[in-house]
Amino acid sequence: MADLLNFDPNQVSNPENNLFGLPFTEEDARLVILPIPWEVTVSYRSGTARAPEHMMGASMQVDLYDREYPDCWREGIYMRPTDQKILTKSDYLRKEAELYINYISHDGKIEDNRFMMKILREINEGSAFLNEWVYQQTTDLLQREKLVGLLGGDHSSPLGFYKAIADKYPEFGILQIDAHCDLREAFEGFKYSHASIMFNALEQIPQVKKLVQAGIRDYSDSEMMLIQSGHGRISTYFDQDIRNRIYEGEIWSRIADEIVQQLPPFVYISFDIDGLDPKLCPNTGTPVHGGFQVEEVFYLFKKIQQSGRKIIGFDLNEVGVSSNEWDENVGARVLFKLCNLIISSNR
Repeated sequence: MADLLNFDPNQVSNPENNLFGLPFTEEDARLVILPIPWEVTVSYRSGTARAPEHMMGASMQVDLYDREYPDCWREGIYMRPTDQKILTKSDYLRKEAELYINYISHDGKIEDNRFMMKILREINEGSAFLNEWVYQQTTDLLQREKLVGLLGGDHSSPLGFYKAIADKYPEFGILQIDAHCDLREAFEGFKYSHASIMFNALEQIPQVKKLVQAGIRDYSDSEMMLIQSGHGRISTYFDQDIRNRIYEGEIWSRIADEIVQQLPPFVYISFDIDGLDPKLCPNTGTPVHGGFQVEEVFYLFKKIQQSGRKIIGFDLNEVGVSSNEWDENVGARVLFKLCNLIISSNR
């Protein structure tokens, strides 16, 4: 067990310690954060693969007192070191993806170009490898009775974790905070695209009984058709609809209660940081105007816990890397809240 007798949470964080300056090891931590340095299929701006390392530094500036969950950190939070082999693989495939995306964006025909067909095959095989790696890592942690959170990277990274969660829970729901639906089938030809994560989850994991999306404000015709034909399996709270309801006098607490009521008893939170107002995360991969304030999302999380639902896992993705560490700072504080939330939910 970690020796907290000589640890003063009121003092400056020791960078020799782990996430948030906490003196825990993986063995004595209740919650383990698995960084996923992967951004192969991003379709706009890159940089998120290195966010976990940058957020580690920014986390040293997070005060440990949380009014809603004042002592959850004492049960132990630990983030594993970034796997450099995964990062190297991501960097290599990202360069290939940039060539491929540039080719198809200029109306290049894949079937006419053997080199591009090879690139596409390598990327899809690499993404399948990543999914299996994540599945094995998270399965091992869950079998050791650890709580688990993922830190991306792009939003394609948690599919393997969803499958590990499905091995443990016969049914659960996903609450997705996001600017995008991520319901495209094999976007740009990438089977495991960041824009396809929820399509793949619904198609491959029958244990996902409900997908509840909040903050959505950028989506395609095909995604809207899938939502409308989802037979109640998908509930989408578009940002524009939320804002219109608030402008017309409805209060956020009532809307939040309605969102929570859509969720089953076991809830997984998938948080794409671009679900927030982009002034809070300007360097995220695909920023979109509008979105939530951090406090609105935290209030929604509090409503989930007050409802008696159990948080069984989470991922935080698409945090950008910035010159002044603003994105990383916001990301670290969102991560701390998610850590406290899942620990409190599993007491």
